[in-house]
Amino acid sequence: MRVSIGCRLRYTFPQPTPLIALLNVHYSRFGDLERADHIVTSPSVPLESYRDGFGNWCTRLLAPEGDFTLSTNGIFRDTGLPDQATPGAEQLRVEDLPFETLVFLQGSRYCDTDLLSEEAWQRFEHIAPGWGRVQAICDFVHGHVRFDYMQAKATRTASQTLAERQGVCRDFAHLAVALCRCMNIPARYCTGYLSDIGDPLPHPPGDFAAWMEVFLGGEWHMFDPRNNKPRIARILIARGRDAADVPLTQTFGANTLTEFEVWTDELP
Repeated sequence: MRVSIGCRLRYTFPQPTPLIALLNVHYSRFGDLERADHIVTSPSVPLESYRDGFGNWCTRLLAPEGDFTLSTNGIFRDTGLPDQATPGAEQLRVEDLPFETLVFLQGSRYCDTDLLSEEAWQRFEHIAPGWGRVQAICDFVHGHVRFDYMQAKATRTASQTLAERQGVCRDFAHLAVALCRCMNIPARYCTGYLSDIGDPLPHPPGDFAAWMEVFLGGEWHMFDPRNNKPRIARILIARGRDAADVPLTQTFGANTLTEFEVWTDELP
């Protein structure tokens, strides 16, 4: 399957403003790009790229005063198969976890594990460790939280999502990540493209998506508490402890977002 992927973000800046963008496909999937999704700006400005502490590809630039557009446009080769599941994957004891996974057991900006630990153990202690426990967490989050674009809030934490019972995909992911960490399961936040290929019409407007990866059986596995079902053409952009680590764009000054478009379209 060939999938056209890309985005267009238009801003208005009152003055020249530094900006960092995480909009390119993750290096682990770079080999699946038929046409690279290079960042293009209008007007054109110099770009500097680097890898952050989690290995994500970041682009730094200075946006000029006035209207400014960031865009990407690539072609991705996908298997066309739905997300894989490994129901037999086992949970490792904390003392057996690789060192590099331990940071994903700790609380973070949006995953306030200290406020959720008691709740997590009351709800999930009776479920056998491993894949089934993670799926039970996803089932709970999926059923407990109501998805509503109009209720998006940049400051909402996992514990607030639990209490308010509403949010967008990043809130679903933050709550599931935090509950997994409370149960001693390393979990990391992911953002990227998620197509509607294979889903019945009507489709909502294109957007980026958030999900999580958990460490079971010696490797990372994908879970999606927002949709809670296998999907086709899920394309990773970045991973981190939570959304604070992987903002798609981070601007260092006043700005107004005037246009936002994301697409994942199957090609012939």
